[in-house]
Amino acid sequence: MSLALFSLFDRSKAREESVETSCDCSAPAEFRRAAVARRRVFSRVDWRGAVLPVVAIAIWWAASEAHLVKSGLLVTPAQVLATAWQQIVSGSLLRALSASLAREASGFVIGTLGGLLLGCALGFSRVATRMIGPSFDTFKQISLFAWIPLISVWFGLGDAAKVVFLSLAALLPVTAHTCDGIHAVPRAYIEVARAFRYSRWQLIRGVIIPAALPSIFTGIYLALIYSWLATLGAEYLLVAGSGIGNTLIDGSEQFRMDVVLFGVIVVGVTGWALNALARAAERAIFARRLRSSGQ
Repeated sequence: MSLALFSLFDRSKAREESVETSCDCSAPAEFRRAAVARRRVFSRVDWRGAVLPVVAIAIWWAASEAHLVKSGLLVTPAQVLATAWQQIVSGSLLRALSASLAREASGFVIGTLGGLLLGCALGFSRVATRMIGPSFDTFKQISLFAWIPLISVWFGLGDAAKVVFLSLAALLPVTAHTCDGIHAVPRAYIEVARAFRYSRWQLIRGVIIPAALPSIFTGIYLALIYSWLATLGAEYLLVAGSGIGNTLIDGSEQFRMDVVLFGVIVVGVTGWALNALARAAERAIFARRLRSSGQ
């Protein structure tokens, strides 16, 4: 029954992910499979999203070549590319990016696990909802950066303080969406499960958790994005150590706009990659559950 309910919850996702393909049956099987895979990739990618970056780069290149701005602060794309190559060859990019991603991963994992536990407690326990719920509602209204002075006093300016800050950034969306997802499970599903004499554990594992998964995944996805954004904020405000945020700070202090623009591009590309990774993982998990329900 739980598998059937799960397939009902995600039937709309399956329709969005399905892609109708046709192939030449006379071609070898491996060529047909390759053609189908290529069509799926190109059908899922909206190439119109590349129009704005291409236009922006073209305008930037034209303005720099025409010397429309008489300032050393407007660097050319060629200078940014040279800086990128220098950062890659010297290993500075790898050191900075790996340090930032290590902090982001640590804070994301700690905050997500804590958010799942707290969200489940608020979702399943009325006592926890009455005792902890009002405090959590107040806590999430406080700006995340308001905790920086307190965190810096308690944990210093090193990686420990940054990980604590990132954990808070990931904790809030996971807790809120987990709790809301559990509370939003339709009453009819629970009544049907009780009619089949499900135990409490069977009800949670087979009905409530599958029904709340879309909301839980939304919270985890937001936690991944928020923790990456908070990584840069932590590296700006807690400046000890290396990272992409420190690269941006060094570039601005030295008035090297090529380094600043390079850092901004790295931040954007990394955020895009994390977003794509999260979406791909979500699709893979739901597709696997749908295949299991079909069996």
